Amino acid sequence: MPLDSTASIKDMMGRSLTLNGPPNRIICLVPSLSELLYSLKLKEKVVGISKFCIHPEEWHKEKVKVGGTKKVNFKIIKQLQPDLIIANKEENNEEDIKLLSQNYPVWVSDINSFDDALHAIEWIGEITDSEKEAQKLIFFIHKSWSYLSPFDLRKRSCVYLIWNDPIMLAGKKTYINDILSRINFENLEEKTRYPIRSIEDLIKLKPEYLFLSSEPFPFTEKHRLYFSKILPETKVVLVDGEMFSWYGPRMRAAADYFGDFLNGLDNK
Repeated sequence: MPLDSTASIKDMMGRSLTLNGPPNRIICLVPSLSELLYSLKLKEKVVGISKFCIHPEEWHKEKVKVGGTKKVNFKIIKQLQPDLIIANKEENNEEDIKLLSQNYPVWVSDINSFDDALHAIEWIGEITDSEKEAQKLIFFIHKSWSYLSPFDLRKRSCVYLIWNDPIMLAGKKTYINDILSRINFENLEEKTRYPIRSIEDLIKLKPEYLFLSSEPFPFTEKHRLYFSKILPETKVVLVDGEMFSWYGPRMRAAADYFGDFLNGLDNK
């Protein structure tokens, strides 16, 4: 239900916060959720974003930056006087969230799967008085993914790298892992979250595919060639990290990306 008066609500971490009706001065510390707020047509209500909130470009140019995802600028936040701050358990610093919560309502998302992301869209739509736009987006996400068919009935094994030196993998209980499963890949990394691995570990895993993400570490062709030499039996592929890891409106665009991605994968 939309908020029409003072209400105590819980975030995705089970934390309680109080909102005095629909917020009119929102700060977002999460890049993918900043893009969501734009798609929910909340341009006039969002007063601050992180420096990593690069989409949409006009917001990145125009909106006040309140620091990074790991280190916020408390002075600027105080000047903006937000009535809601949107954060994320994984992307933002826990101590920053605790300090901000002493003075402002901070809604923290915790997204580990595709369904979690849909719940977050619905939840944020409710607390920002933009339920209709949120439900419309959810409908189109479902619709776009309904057209996506795996290119092979057999799950193909893979490893997904998000960082280099040290080598860091996307493990279980992550949004990336869920996306991999939905496009019919088996993630060979058994540990949860983002474990650090060695070259020797990758060789032992023997994945059919090694995916090198464009973010947060910007893997390029030189990295693809490097890993191809080390893993000659593995197909090493550069992938769009935003499509694999950004939730919100990018989930709708991701379905088209994965359709093309899967159709052309054997030719890469």
